[in-house]
Amino acid sequence: METMARILLATFMALLLVVGPCQARPGQLQTTAAKSSATKGKAAVDGITAIYNFGDSLSDTGNLLREGATGMLQHTTGPPYGSAIGGATGRCSDGYLMIDFLAKDLGLPLLNPHLDEGADFSHGVNFAVAGATALDAAALARRGVAVPHTNSSLGVQLQQFKDFMTATAGSPQEIREKLARSLVMVGEIGGNDYNYAFSANKPAAGGARNLYDFGRMATGVVEAMALVPDVVRSVTGAARELLDMGATRVVIPGNFPLGCVPSYMAAVNETDPAAYDANGCLAALNLFAQMHNVLLQQGIRELRRSYPSATVAYADYFYAYVRMLRDAGKTGFDEAAVTKACCGAGDGAYNFDMDRMCGAPGASVCERPDERISWDGVHLTQRANSVMNDLLYHKGLASPAPVQFPRTT
Repeated sequence: METMARILLATFMALLLVVGPCQARPGQLQTTAAKSSATKGKAAVDGITAIYNFGDSLSDTGNLLREGATGMLQHTTGPPYGSAIGGATGRCSDGYLMIDFLAKDLGLPLLNPHLDEGADFSHGVNFAVAGATALDAAALARRGVAVPHTNSSLGVQLQQFKDFMTATAGSPQEIREKLARSLVMVGEIGGNDYNYAFSANKPAAGGARNLYDFGRMATGVVEAMALVPDVVRSVTGAARELLDMGATRVVIPGNFPLGCVPSYMAAVNETDPAAYDANGCLAALNLFAQMHNVLLQQGIRELRRSYPSATVAYADYFYAYVRMLRDAGKTGFDEAAVTKACCGAGDGAYNFDMDRMCGAPGASVCERPDERISWDGVHLTQRANSVMNDLLYHKGLASPAPVQFPRTT
């Protein structure tokens, strides 16, 4: 009973934090298109000339910043976020994200956020917004779930994409021709839908762990699980619309292994070895993530049957993260700190304190961020994002391969 209570508590506390908003002060923004101008003129890799990206903070390159972030995590508006790339840019990391490394590998400029007025969008657009949900705010409200950070759900992002393509590409046939030369990334998105469901059933203030609070947490778990089919339908439905418009290469990522994320592990602080799997992660939370991933892969198989001439790839974020943990020593990470945040506070093994998150007074940054997987207990370091990108798009964990990169000797 005690172990289950801790698991439920972790699910409530930590899911509130995953994919939270990270934004930069306007004065600290960098023009990524200008910095990437050297990539222009290169031959297209596997015929790809543009990337269109949808998602949340795992791939937001500055949209939430321009929307104007409110609520929790306000201390993430500046340094040390972006410290590896000269300053905060709206990315939730010390540096670049997976989407940045993928664009670089394709010889394309880094994706500018859609809300960056006057930016160069000739090689693609990033519609992702930190804090975004797969279901729209109205659908979640009908379930008693409030969306605190942004109304830019996946449906909103998809409509922005349609409006953009109509304005820039022209006719449906011209849009199809452009999409035939593009890579479309649908997520990762959906984690915040679950976060907010847990938030709606949070325990009473004061942290008392009585039967009433336990019951509320249990309700949160049940409601989050009930959301999974609808979240998956939203993601696969968006992918279906994009395929109908002419997309020929679509990537749909799954969820991370939540039980391996430092914020979750710190919230539980479980001492019972039976609560952990062979990788040292909380087994119950990983099962929840896998529930989402299994249903998502079923939906992807249906898309493949409906669109046999298109490539619909599943990006296995879950296993890529686990591989990164297992091979930490081989890839230059500190094996003793694979579940310890680089930037944060706290006396425990995870360097994570909900009240003193990265950037807040009392938090500090580790000396060698490149040796850490977790940046702030929630998001990855630039180095980990690079490793994930390599595992997914060069080592086969996005399957079938959405891009055929030239072989290197």
